[in-house]
Parts: sequence; structure tokens; C-alpha cells
Amino acid sequence: MAEQITFGKIRTSRTELIDITKAWLALSLAFTFAFSGMSILSGRFSIGTLFSIPFLIFFVISLLTAGIGFLFHELGHKFVAQRYGCAAEFRAFDQMLYIAVGLAIVVGFIFAAPGAVMIAGNVTRRENGIISAAGPLVNFFLGMLFLAAGFVAPYLGAITDIGFRINLWLGLFNMIPFGNFDGIKILHWNRYVWTAMVAFGVYFVFFF
Repeated sequence: MAEQITFGKIRTSRTELIDITKAWLALSLAFTFAFSGMSILSGRFSIGTLFSIPFLIFFVISLLTAGIGFLFHELGHKFVAQRYGCAAEFRAFDQMLYIAVGLAIVVGFIFAAPGAVMIAGNVTRRENGIISAAGPLVNFFLGMLFLAAGFVAPYLGAITDIGFRINLWLGLFNMIPFGNFDGIKILHWNRYVWTAMVAFGVYFVFFF
């Protein structure tokens, strides 16, 4: 791990702060192209697009919805892992960031695998499951906050609706029980917790 920087009980490093910032910006940029429909395939992309008012508005919305969802998802993993005595830091996957932005520019499609929290330390299966569940649970919680904000401040409907849907989708997507997704670790720990989280996500993503 890189040289540590401490803010109260939070431990981070200059490397982590740089990585999480560039992943946040890159992922938000990718979602901006997807939200705005300004892709090459759609015929609506040009260099001038990047400096248009609508594009900048979509970028700010992406930062505050998809970007925040990603950021807090990863921090959820990090803080719970540190609570269990592990060293935990986010590392960006630069190649995947290029792919995410490139696909969004060309076809308006999002393939988001911007990085992961690297954890070093001994944990039980239960602790590993809880660490893994923290990320999707943060997204579900943020989604509910955006939903509530939509009722309280309906004039922010564009932001709250996107924030709600993106965070519920991010949470559910990460519940896939395969590969390095959070879902497989949660399922190995407790199938009832996994089932409940998936049911929650499926309801709000597809039926709400």
C-alpha cells in the first residue's frame, strides 16, 4: 500500500485519492454520453458537443448521480474492510476507464468496471460477505434517498429520477453471483441475504 494519509479514522493515500478522482470523472463522462445520446453512432457527436450547455448540464448530473453512486459504493467496501482491520484502498483500472469512455462516445453504451478496492488482511467468510454487501447496500440506500428527494423537491426531478434509477441498477448489477462481482461473495456467505438484496433491487429496477 502507498504511504498513508489519515483523516480521523479514515486511512487513505495520495495514490488512492488520485485513482478514485480519475475513475469518478471518467465514469461520469461515460454516463454523460449515455444520458445525452450524443454518441458517434447516433450522429449527434461533434467536438462542439463537449462544450455545449446541454452536455455540461448532463455532466454535472452524472457527477452527482452515477459518479456519486460509484464513489460511495467503493468507499462502502473500503470503510467496512478497514473496520475489520484490513488495509483497503481503491485502485483504478486505467484500461477499463478508456474502454468505458470510448464505448460511450462511439455507441452510447456503458460498460463500467472502473476499478476495485484492494483489500489486504485476514477475514472470515462472514466478514468478507459483509464487506462485499456494503457496496450494493450503499447504492440501494442512495437510491432511496434520491427517491425521497424527488417527492420533497419535485423541481429536481431530472436529477432525482436518474439518481434513483442509476443507483438501484448499480446495486443490482453488482449482485451478479459470478466472477469478482460482490454477489458471489455475498451468496457464499449467506444465500438469504443475497436473495433479499436481489429481490429488493429487482423490484425497484423492473417493477417500481
